[in-house]
Amino acid sequence: MKKLPDAALNPLLKLDNQLCFSVYALSRLITKAYQPLLERLDVTYPQYLVLLLLWEHNVLTVKQLGEKLLLDSGTLTPLLKRMEQRQWLSRQRDPRDERSVVVTLTDAGRNLERNAQQIPVQVADRLQMAPPELAALHTQLQHLITLLA
Repeated sequence: MKKLPDAALNPLLKLDNQLCFSVYALSRLITKAYQPLLERLDVTYPQYLVLLLLWEHNVLTVKQLGEKLLLDSGTLTPLLKRMEQRQWLSRQRDPRDERSVVVTLTDAGRNLERNAQQIPVQVADRLQMAPPELAALHTQLQHLITLLA
């Protein structure tokens, strides 16, 4: 039986060579960069993602939110319940399809949008990347997401 290379000698098994770790570390660090900005709004990062979608689309079903955020309903439902308790959104059964729950922003949720306007600009400044660099990185990341989804 052929002996496999020792992990210390195999560059494929080095942490620094793992795409998954680079993406994981980047995700954690970017979320951390958003954190102080979101704390000013008293919003968590997952809540911010939901708000971004609702600011853009006004009304979405729980299923649509889950598809866009790559979250299952078991993760999304408690998040939406907390947001509803904060009176940022409302959830109601769709009268045309009782299985579907429609999520709509309230005035309080819509008012958060005004206070969030500078967050993307502040994060871009923190990254110290020129707009074309950020756009190219975003395009590459979207491509990877599409390939893996």
